[in-house]
Amino acid sequence: MSDLITPALVRLDAALGATKDDVIRSLAALVGDAGRASDVDQLVTDAFAREQTSATGLAGGIAIPHCRTSGVDEPTLAFARLDPGVDFGAKDGPADLVFLIAAPAGGDADHLQILTKLARALVKPAFTDELRRARSAEDVVGLVSHELGVTPEPAAAPAAAAGASAAPAAPAGTSEPAPAAGGHRRLVAVTACPTGIAHTYMAAEALEAAAERAGVDIQVETQGSAGSTPLTHDTIAAADAVIFAVDVGVRDRGRFGGKPVVSSGVKRPIDDADAMIEEALRYADDPNAPKVEGTGGTAEGETVEETWGGRIRRVLMTGVSYMIPFVAAGGLLIALGFLFGGYEITGPAGEILVNNTLFNLPDPDALGLDHALFGSGFFAYLGAVFFALGATAFKFLVPALAGYIAYAIADRPGIAPGFAMGALAIDLAGFGTPQSGFLGGIIGGVLAGVLAHWISGWKVPAWARGLMPVLVIPLLATLISGFIMVVVLGRPLGALMEALTDGLTSMSENTGLAVVLGVVLGLMMAFDMGGPLNKVAYAFATAGLGTAAAATGDAPELKVMAAVMLAGMVPPLALALATVVRPNLFTVPERENGKAAWAMGASFITEGAIPFAAADPLRVIPSIMLGSAVTGGLAMALDVTLRAPHGGIFVLFAVGNIIGFLIALAAGVLVGAVAVIALKSVGARDTDLATV
Repeated sequence: MSDLITPALVRLDAALGATKDDVIRSLAALVGDAGRASDVDQLVTDAFAREQTSATGLAGGIAIPHCRTSGVDEPTLAFARLDPGVDFGAKDGPADLVFLIAAPAGGDADHLQILTKLARALVKPAFTDELRRARSAEDVVGLVSHELGVTPEPAAAPAAAAGASAAPAAPAGTSEPAPAAGGHRRLVAVTACPTGIAHTYMAAEALEAAAERAGVDIQVETQGSAGSTPLTHDTIAAADAVIFAVDVGVRDRGRFGGKPVVSSGVKRPIDDADAMIEEALRYADDPNAPKVEGTGGTAEGETVEETWGGRIRRVLMTGVSYMIPFVAAGGLLIALGFLFGGYEITGPAGEILVNNTLFNLPDPDALGLDHALFGSGFFAYLGAVFFALGATAFKFLVPALAGYIAYAIADRPGIAPGFAMGALAIDLAGFGTPQSGFLGGIIGGVLAGVLAHWISGWKVPAWARGLMPVLVIPLLATLISGFIMVVVLGRPLGALMEALTDGLTSMSENTGLAVVLGVVLGLMMAFDMGGPLNKVAYAFATAGLGTAAAATGDAPELKVMAAVMLAGMVPPLALALATVVRPNLFTVPERENGKAAWAMGASFITEGAIPFAAADPLRVIPSIMLGSAVTGGLAMALDVTLRAPHGGIFVLFAVGNIIGFLIALAAGVLVGAVAVIALKSVGARDTDLATV
């Protein structure tokens, strides 16, 4: 294993620039000069991208810009003691100790565990004090290497450094401090950050140190890149409260159901761990304290870290997120079926699969497949296969939506009844009741989840507990929710869906109303770029696409799908164009993001606009909303249709009226780019533009 840090990677009392971007670039260049970077530009780009996720400045004058990158082949640390300090976003002022942590994109666990030791060491005042007193680059290397345990303690290392690292390092997955003096209060915690390299472990170290000062036992599960050893069931059961210090979702959150909870971002414990420990102990004694949602919760213990609006959003977004892979796979397969077999393949596809094989190809002319690719029987057969696969995947669209809505409410016991309600929502048509579609799937999923959650809270004898999740909960939740869906809600929901479909058809056939619908969908797609409103518009379009999979001509659902995808392509493309036309209005990281935004926009990945919007929301978001609204309205006015739910310009073969598609897209991109340039040209400029 190569040394993580060498004297060539250290700069003391150096002025590396006025901004954090300057410092990151200088440290990356240091890595390159030392022969440790295969692509310095890529290292800089990835470090900037991580910095935009959240600032890496910490209390006490420390900053840890870091990333996983293909720009290095081996883990590397570059260190600078700055004079003067530079602002990295910490609340208490500039940083004078800066570590650039570069981990290979495919780094192994041993390297990552060593990097976690550094993260833990940086919250120890004795270690950072010694870094400030170090007289030479060799001293810094000795201090860091000793703290990481990769070399014997150097003779020159000050005694205080040894004291700073006297405590053995905790395992990478969980950390267990020595038993506290009181030994009576127990806490558990989970820490996690987006990259899982630095903040995850620094937060864990800070919580452990604060718990020790408070005389409390704590065990921390670090859900980071170096691996995670989950807390045991007994450990969680014995805990008085739980602390979630995370910037991402907690894996298997349901394990902590019913426990009093303190929630925050991953940086809070690094800055204020003592207050979090005190708060957790206070919650442990308060019967009305917020609790983790789950089977152990009570009416008095509803969580307060989630508002009802936030909870509804989380539940619906869970269902939509799990549904989208079915939509994407099924929709693209259907589109390929149309490419190879022509739009007429919807009729004879089943007959072809029954009567033909690769060695007994169908006759396209005899089957009326006038648009089969090259008039070929081979492509007609492939079209039938792809269409059948896609149509089958689409059948899971509403069941997946309902099943994972129920899962978000009741965890695993909700999946089976949720899927059953979703299937019921589309299968009731076979029993003479209008199908309630995606609306019935949402309501059925919520109903199944609520019932499963309620039943899982029943107190049952010990011998029956093992039967609850696998038999009792799925059976009763399916029975009760199914009865309500069939007897009470089936016909009203079916009638409502018919009314919605008729309304959509009416709006699509009326040019003026169709344009209004396209504008509204465009605004929704651009407003939060992959967030709740974006997903609602997308789910609306894809659910309609599912019902129109076998439609011909310009079915209104196909127009809606085209408007939604085109509107979703506009934000990243408009911002990419703006960075080319007026690059001086954007920072270097934004210009780099602009290069990637071309491909993301062309592929219908609206999230490519997020870095721009996060940095300047008041000017970027209105601009891209305007561009997407123009595109959505034009797409509806020009009768553009689309039979694929994803793919951007790569599914032009599934587009009806390609010229209209390109006109609507170009118009929205131009309007969005002009708007963002105009707004950014007015008012204060970003302070670091002149230096990057």
